[in-house]
Amino acid sequence: MSKKILASIKQKPHFSHKDFVLYLGDSIDILNSLPESSIDMIFADPPYMLSNGGFTVHAGKMVSVNKGDWDKSKGFDADYAFHRLWLEACYRVLKPHGTIWVSGTYHSIYQCGHAIQSIGFHVLNDITWFKPNASPNLSCRFFTASHETILWARKHKKAKHTFNYDLMKNGEWAEDFIKKPNLQMRSVWAINPPKKEEKKFTKHPTQKPLALLERIVLASTNKGDIVLDPFTGSSTTGIAAKKHGRKFIGIDTEEKYLDLSRKRFQDLVGAGN
Repeated sequence: MSKKILASIKQKPHFSHKDFVLYLGDSIDILNSLPESSIDMIFADPPYMLSNGGFTVHAGKMVSVNKGDWDKSKGFDADYAFHRLWLEACYRVLKPHGTIWVSGTYHSIYQCGHAIQSIGFHVLNDITWFKPNASPNLSCRFFTASHETILWARKHKKAKHTFNYDLMKNGEWAEDFIKKPNLQMRSVWAINPPKKEEKKFTKHPTQKPLALLERIVLASTNKGDIVLDPFTGSSTTGIAAKKHGRKFIGIDTEEKYLDLSRKRFQDLVGAGN
């Protein structure tokens, strides 16, 4: 990791091991302390603002959708202002050729999409992450939600962003029954929720499957690139980055999730590290 980049962040890392660094704090504050145009790719899974007292089904049991105060809506205007602030901070630190991925459900993704375009990003794709094993709908009053949308955008309309086309077309993607061998990868990806081994140190409430983040990292970065996740949670983004030779900066406001991230990282590289 560039010493210049890390030196610009005044606070001490929560955890640091060579090219894998975690910070405890407000993502906007830490992003604003980074040098301009210093990050190659950003993956963001911001709060969906859906902790509203409702219920869903998990493993056959009715469970609350509440995840914490960080996921509670403060009203449309305040939620939009929050999304615009962190996206503006991301825009500043992204390199001219860099790209950003933003994941969300209908609760948040349209606000993010509006902010992305109004700030100046150029949208490349809206990926539909189809969840074959989605939880059933309890009310039986509308369709069962079985996907999330992931927006992919480059910093400028004419920027020459990284896209590893041949790998996406010809790579091994056995977990996705939609992807056909040696055909172009389409914008609908069928990937199951995190596997049991991905949750061995307990699960983050919005944890993404490693297969999803590996595909994103491999599609839009090269070895040695710096990947940043401003809402890192259990750092699936960081695990994918580490596995494939990328550098990683993760930020989160919850210490327990950064501790989970550390355990996952140490499990990947060896307990002594």
